[in-house]
Amino acid sequence: MHLLQVEIGKTVRVVSFAGGSNLEHKLRQLGMLPGNCARLIRQAPLGGPVMVEVDGRSVAIGRGIAAQIL
Repeated sequence: MHLLQVEIGKTVRVVSFAGGSNLEHKLRQLGMLPGNCARLIRQAPLGGPVMVEVDGRSVAIGRGIAAQIL
Protein backbone atom coordinates (compact mmCIF):
# COMPACT_ATOMS: atom_id res chain seq x y z
CA MET A 1 0.00 0.00 0.00
CA HIS A 2 1.36 3.42 -0.82
CA LEU A 3 0.97 6.52 1.33
CA LEU A 4 -1.88 8.01 -0.74
CA GLN A 5 -4.06 4.99 0.12
CA VAL A 6 -3.79 5.56 3.88
CA GLU A 7 -6.72 7.07 5.79
CA ILE A 8 -6.19 10.53 7.25
CA GLY A 9 -5.06 10.30 10.88
CA LYS A 10 -3.76 6.76 10.57
CA THR A 11 -0.16 5.91 11.51
CA VAL A 12 1.75 3.51 9.28
CA ARG A 13 5.29 2.16 9.06
CA VAL A 14 7.40 3.10 6.04
CA VAL A 15 8.57 -0.11 4.37
CA SER A 16 10.41 1.09 1.28
CA PHE A 17 10.51 3.60 -1.58
CA ALA A 18 9.54 2.79 -5.16
CA GLY A 19 11.66 5.59 -6.67
CA GLY A 20 15.33 5.89 -7.44
CA SER A 21 18.25 7.04 -5.32
CA ASN A 22 17.38 10.75 -5.71
CA LEU A 23 13.95 10.18 -4.19
CA GLU A 24 15.41 8.10 -1.38
CA HIS A 25 18.00 10.80 -0.63
CA LYS A 26 15.32 13.52 -0.49
CA LEU A 27 13.07 11.49 1.80
CA ARG A 28 15.97 10.64 4.11
CA GLN A 29 16.67 14.38 4.43
CA LEU A 30 13.06 14.82 5.55
CA GLY A 31 13.54 12.08 8.17
CA MET A 32 11.52 9.46 6.34
CA LEU A 33 13.47 6.23 6.61
CA PRO A 34 12.32 2.65 6.08
CA GLY A 35 11.12 1.41 9.46
CA ASN A 36 9.99 4.85 10.68
CA CYS A 37 6.36 5.57 11.50
CA ALA A 38 4.48 8.24 9.58
CA ARG A 39 1.00 9.66 10.20
CA LEU A 40 -1.04 11.15 7.38
CA ILE A 41 -2.29 14.54 8.60
CA ARG A 42 -4.15 15.80 5.54
CA GLN A 43 -4.39 15.75 1.77
CA ALA A 44 -4.87 19.10 0.08
CA PRO A 45 -7.72 19.22 -2.45
CA LEU A 46 -7.28 19.38 -6.23
CA GLY A 47 -4.07 17.39 -6.33
CA GLY A 48 -2.22 19.52 -3.77
CA PRO A 49 0.46 18.30 -1.37
CA VAL A 50 0.12 15.75 1.40
CA MET A 51 0.98 16.60 5.03
CA VAL A 52 2.71 13.81 6.92
CA GLU A 53 3.99 13.73 10.49
CA VAL A 54 7.34 11.98 10.88
CA ASP A 55 9.16 11.91 14.24
CA GLY A 56 6.96 14.73 15.56
CA ARG A 57 7.60 17.01 12.56
CA SER A 58 5.07 17.92 9.88
CA VAL A 59 6.36 17.50 6.34
CA ALA A 60 4.60 18.50 3.11
CA ILE A 61 5.31 16.28 0.11
CA GLY A 62 3.85 16.15 -3.36
CA ARG A 63 1.39 13.44 -4.33
CA GLY A 64 3.81 11.96 -6.84
CA ILE A 65 6.36 11.40 -4.11
CA ALA A 66 3.72 10.13 -1.64
CA ALA A 67 2.64 7.55 -4.23
CA GLN A 68 6.20 6.12 -4.18
CA ILE A 69 6.34 5.64 -0.40
CA LEU A 70 5.28 2.09 0.48
